Amino acid sequence: MLRSLTLATALSLGLGFAVPGPAQAADAAAGQKAYAKCRVCHALEAGKNGVGPSLKGLFGRKSGTGAGFKYSDAMVAKGVVWDEASIAAYIADPKGYIPGNKMIFPGIKKESEVADIIAYLKEATK
Repeated sequence: MLRSLTLATALSLGLGFAVPGPAQAADAAAGQKAYAKCRVCHALEAGKNGVGPSLKGLFGRKSGTGAGFKYSDAMVAKGVVWDEASIAAYIADPKGYIPGNKMIFPGIKKESEVADIIAYLKEATK
């Protein structure tokens, strides 16, 4: 019930996706395991770009600005500064959040898994 209300609140505010609150604690250890889906294309080491850009320094970085990676025009034009809410929305629906971006991943629909990945990334991308 609380998750439904959290999602409904986020949608009504235009966020498109809920981020974990006090009643919905994220698990960084579970996020590390779930990150395996991301690791196929994204590294956590600075400057180590693959199919996708390195995620080092992700939080607080403007979309389309990571060094040494050729971003889509859509990613650059979005101009979002990555924080928990924007990353959650993007992970849940990459093509819906930034239409025209190059990421072919369909997204992670389970809120708790997205929250866990974000908890992991908050530490792993510092």
